[in-house]
Amino acid sequence: MNIYKYAMKMEVDGELFYRNLADKAESEGIRNILTMLADEELKHFETLKRMSNNELDVDMASTDSLEDVKNIFSEIQENNIDTGTDAEQIDLYRKAQEHEEQSYKFYLEKSEQAESESEKAIFLKLANEEKKHMILMGNIADFVGQPDLWIADAEFNRMDDY
Repeated sequence: MNIYKYAMKMEVDGELFYRNLADKAESEGIRNILTMLADEELKHFETLKRMSNNELDVDMASTDSLEDVKNIFSEIQENNIDTGTDAEQIDLYRKAQEHEEQSYKFYLEKSEQAESESEKAIFLKLANEEKKHMILMGNIADFVGQPDLWIADAEFNRMDDY
């Protein structure tokens, strides 16, 4: 399997995983975040597909939608919305965080092996996107697991990392 097919499969799997998690999420805010992540994985798939077709001048779509994440967390906090998440759901968020970390490392490695500067730039951008997702999944797990601690501890709340 070539690198692009492998990476595209990875992105499709990520999209399906986030859509499945979104379906299980009891909190509308968390569900919206997970849906945004699924949509981001789909954008990554499309970028990789273009790369595989030698369209290396691809300008990867911006991920401004993740800017809304801060607002969603704030709304949940301000309105004292119960996230209704159990330990099994938190474990799934941690699993997603680990998956995003692996994706981040994968794209970093591929950027070092890239055959052109444009290919390298795209892999680095994908790595950066996966890192944002990794941080976000950690925030979700922390937030739904210990919302009072997450809100009170400035170090615990890493929303500015987006």
